[in-house]
Amino acid sequence: MEEDQDIEMEEETSKRSKKKDVYLPGDPLDEEEELVMDESAYEMYHEAQTGAPCLSFDILRDNLGENRTAFPHTCYIVCGTQAPKVTGNRLIVMKMSNLVRTYKENDNEDSDEDDDEDEDDEYEKPNLEVSLVPHPGGVNRIRAAMVGDVHLAASWSELGHVYIWNLTKQLQAVDTPASPSVDSLEPQFAFKGHMCEGYAVDWSPLVPGVLATGDCNKNIHIWRPASGGWHVDQRPLIGHSTSVEDIQWSPTENSVLASCSVDRTIRIWDTNSEPHKACKLTAAEAHDRDINVISWNRNDAFILSGGDDGVIKIWDLRRFKSGEPVAVFKHHTSPITSVEWNPKDSTVFAASGSDDQVTLWDLSVERETEEQIGHDRAANLPPQLLFIHQGQSDIKELHWHQQIPGVIISTAHSGFNVFKTISV
Repeated sequence: MEEDQDIEMEEETSKRSKKKDVYLPGDPLDEEEELVMDESAYEMYHEAQTGAPCLSFDILRDNLGENRTAFPHTCYIVCGTQAPKVTGNRLIVMKMSNLVRTYKENDNEDSDEDDDEDEDDEYEKPNLEVSLVPHPGGVNRIRAAMVGDVHLAASWSELGHVYIWNLTKQLQAVDTPASPSVDSLEPQFAFKGHMCEGYAVDWSPLVPGVLATGDCNKNIHIWRPASGGWHVDQRPLIGHSTSVEDIQWSPTENSVLASCSVDRTIRIWDTNSEPHKACKLTAAEAHDRDINVISWNRNDAFILSGGDDGVIKIWDLRRFKSGEPVAVFKHHTSPITSVEWNPKDSTVFAASGSDDQVTLWDLSVERETEEQIGHDRAANLPPQLLFIHQGQSDIKELHWHQQIPGVIISTAHSGFNVFKTISV
């Protein structure tokens, strides 16, 4: 009997020694340790690869309904490659369908239905349909918009040109795989007046077809629809002293946009004014290093910013003249590469960094008392930090799906992730 008790104690000790521990970014790993995803933290998680990395993408609106919650999900995106050879780049429309729920509460329970589940494996595999067309040069950034009932995409080429693409044929190709492939597609419009490459591009959410683009020479040009294409104002908005990294149109005022730059400023512009007088507000030295990305809250007067300093800041436009942010978050250890407010919850946003993290934040969360916190290792993390997603290498961009609450798509050198956490 004593021997049996000893064996049971050894087994219990072994179980305790193999107990899973919570990993926080920066924790050292022993040689025999490896990171394993906690599947119970995700309602859905899928991966996709495209060969050459696509470091910018946008989610395309569809006619499958708003506020979708029922699985499986379907997503459409447009992206562009950064291939080793300039001539090897492609514009890609992707349809990801049968995105099933990947975590079920009874996954770890014994069941007589195992055989049935094996038969369902094939059914539960996600589907990927793609349509590729050649793109002149690598795609620095791409943004999509609906103009009327047509899906358009604006792409910034590493060759210094901005192209407008009509995606109708590509969407037809991914919806009907048996149809002839779209081997070639000419851009609907091209602008070559920037004279250098750039990254900043955004469609107006209020005026269909209006576009703003910014380049590495500090210039911002405004595009307006015209007969046969677009009229691009050759007079750039004057204010930044070096590369414009990102642009965001106001969600409430037709003529207003924001921009950020390597010159470490965030500027608010009114495009109704003459270009040399269009800059109305400036936050100087808004970050300690280059400002890479911004996002304008759809419901509140807040702008998110992220920079090479690894810091995320929130700016209240009602106090913008003070030059002081209303919130500062320092968690990432490398440059911030993407920030975006949740389109369904104005207090929630997501960010990504070169430290291979996607982080989810909620401004409505307050710090607990010391008694409530106890000695939890996570006590040193910002209380607003809801979730840390890892597993991708060199993350470049993320977007919330506007029609599927809580779903995020992120892209990196290692490919795409499509996921929904239990936190949002």
